[in-house]
Amino acid sequence: MLVHFPIALLIFGFIAVFVTLLFRKGYYLPKTGYFLLLAGTLMALVALLSGILFTTDLSGPAAAIQDKHETFAWITLFLSAATSIFWSFLRYKNQEDTTMKWVVFVLYGLAAVSVSVTGLLGGTMVYNYMMTI
Repeated sequence: MLVHFPIALLIFGFIAVFVTLLFRKGYYLPKTGYFLLLAGTLMALVALLSGILFTTDLSGPAAAIQDKHETFAWITLFLSAATSIFWSFLRYKNQEDTTMKWVVFVLYGLAAVSVSVTGLLGGTMVYNYMMTI
């Protein structure tokens, strides 16, 4: 259940930011996207640590999927942390509405794609290879 939080938080946070940029409206959507990003980053860290600490290594074709899954989990954590830090810096400097918001948008989008791939690979391990904790 823990691993679903970063997926939902990061994807819905990105959607909030996307809708804001698309329609140029919504006072609360950027803030919602920001706080969902922070929560998603924290939960990505917790999910990654739970995977490292509580899962066993698989063998055969399942091991290749597990390795890709872990790699994408690290990529997701890095992208979401980098986006969180950069966006927090922009908020601190009151420069959220500059052209730098597009850097945040691209990083956030990459994190949303990465967490989606991580989830797909995790689902493959569970449903195709019956991997459980």
